[in-house]
Amino acid sequence: MACIMFQGTASNVGKSMIATGICRIISDDGYRVAPFKSQNMSRNSSFDRYGGEMGIAQVAQARAARIEPLASMNPILLKPSDNHMTDLIFNGKYIRSLRAREYMKIKKDLRPGLEAIYKDLESSVDIVVLEGAGSPVEININQIDLSNMEMAKIADPPVILVADIDRGGVFASIVGTLELMTKSDRSRVKGVIINKFRGDEDSFQDGIRMLEDIIKIPVLGLVPYADIYIDEEDGASGKSRDNVDRFISSLEKSLGDGSNHIISRIKAENEFRLSQGLDIMNDSELGKFVRECEYNRLAKLLRDKLDIRAIYNIIFRREKV
Repeated sequence: MACIMFQGTASNVGKSMIATGICRIISDDGYRVAPFKSQNMSRNSSFDRYGGEMGIAQVAQARAARIEPLASMNPILLKPSDNHMTDLIFNGKYIRSLRAREYMKIKKDLRPGLEAIYKDLESSVDIVVLEGAGSPVEININQIDLSNMEMAKIADPPVILVADIDRGGVFASIVGTLELMTKSDRSRVKGVIINKFRGDEDSFQDGIRMLEDIIKIPVLGLVPYADIYIDEEDGASGKSRDNVDRFISSLEKSLGDGSNHIISRIKAENEFRLSQGLDIMNDSELGKFVRECEYNRLAKLLRDKLDIRAIYNIIFRREKV
């Protein structure tokens, strides 16, 4: 089966957003696609229809892929609790609370189950879009890190490295990440995406060429900073008003005067649901409409800014890119 994995130079570089958009693009193109993140750490979670607990980001990615969210798409969920303890959720079920050192000791015991869960998911779709966690070169824990290259050894995906230019030091973060990889791990990396770009793209082309000369890996696109609402792993429910307000603003810009009726409905329902302690994005029909608009807007952005043909070549290993 075909697969691709998005890893990042650090946390919060936009891996989840990129993976979500790619899920929607692949679904739009007629493939059956599923997301997968072997390990998530988040205080916030959701449940599939069987009661299995899973990360919010994989729920969003499954919805973008037009497939039912399942806890098997996020087999290991770590939920920090009180007193430096963490709840271990495996394949949707609570196992126990434990300290970080305890978890490190039992991680290797989770690998066989993780592999079986992935193989089962892989057999049910055409393409799996995997997402790593944090950085793949935390050299002190790499041998027991089930999130990035150890998961890549199980699934054998080509890897695309995502970097965040908005925080500064993007060239150093990319080169440094690749330099810290083992030779075999680095050979998996087939492309780089520079995310959260602000500025003139034309003036950055020399930088891209110089980077490609150094790393000998193609840059597949320069994705601009975009204010798109997608559920985040650690998104607090208190952000709902801001998220919907941002969505309304972007919808007004894209639809112009024709959006007045839609905007009025969204504002009215959002205010009502917030007054009841509810989130418009969770289960309302209007919330589904908002989400669909955002998934499609994200997919369009990525189609415009990424070399999607090259990404498909990487997925299907048709040629060296």
